[in-house]
Amino acid sequence: MAARAVVFGYGDVGVRCLGVLLEAGLELPLVVTHRDDPEENRWYASVADFGRKHGLSVLEDPDVSTLEKKIGGVRPDFIFSFYYRKMLPLALLKMARRGAFNMHGSLLPKYRGRAPLNWAILKGETETGVTLHEMVEKPDAGGIVDQQAIPIGPDETAVEVFAKLTGAAESVLRRNIQSFIKDEISLKPNDLSKGSYCGRRTPEDGRIDWSKSAAEIHNLVRAVAPPFPGAFTEKMRIFRTALTNKTNPEKPLGPYRDGGEWFAACGDGKVLRLLEIEKS
Repeated sequence: MAARAVVFGYGDVGVRCLGVLLEAGLELPLVVTHRDDPEENRWYASVADFGRKHGLSVLEDPDVSTLEKKIGGVRPDFIFSFYYRKMLPLALLKMARRGAFNMHGSLLPKYRGRAPLNWAILKGETETGVTLHEMVEKPDAGGIVDQQAIPIGPDETAVEVFAKLTGAAESVLRRNIQSFIKDEISLKPNDLSKGSYCGRRTPEDGRIDWSKSAAEIHNLVRAVAPPFPGAFTEKMRIFRTALTNKTNPEKPLGPYRDGGEWFAACGDGKVLRLLEIEKS
């Protein structure tokens, strides 16, 4: 008999990883995803649409009691979570006879928690990646199955890096799926003492503090650039910037125009070029 899995997923990573399981011949009696938020700019693929297109049973935002009943009825070997936006209760995880596993968007144990890619860019990291790990009660704390690193370019935005993350997630799952099927998965330690935890980000976190360095502001702009809510200041949204060699310590902090181009004086005395803006 084929291995049986219940899949929780959302967005591009959810769709691509669900596709890997289908290609590998797993039995997928249930797919769980989210209803799209009408207030959110949906720029990614739909797990619900993909699942139904392939004849799978799809639930959107079911309550825990419904999930317990449905999962108990199908008795899965595995539960997989691919960018599902909610923590799964331990009682649900224990219903997977051979384990529950999550695809996380960082190189654990670094950047556990919410929005790991955005946080990594904000902090000026030059590398991130994905980690396939066992799910336990504590978020992103279980043993590691496999990881894959990807570079972050100095001017790349979150959505540009996310495209590489999505490919990395698919690759990691594809090269490990036969080990799951054959029950040959081995786990490496996930030493939380060497990592970090990130909280949820909100649109207000895109507000620019011009007293910070040019590099810090450049990283903020990259981390929240569209399709994310974007960086902003008084009467201006800023979508793309470039570091320069200019200094202008006599200018007041913040945006100014010079020769038909926009720049900003930053707290370290350096000047940031504002390549894409929207004035309000």
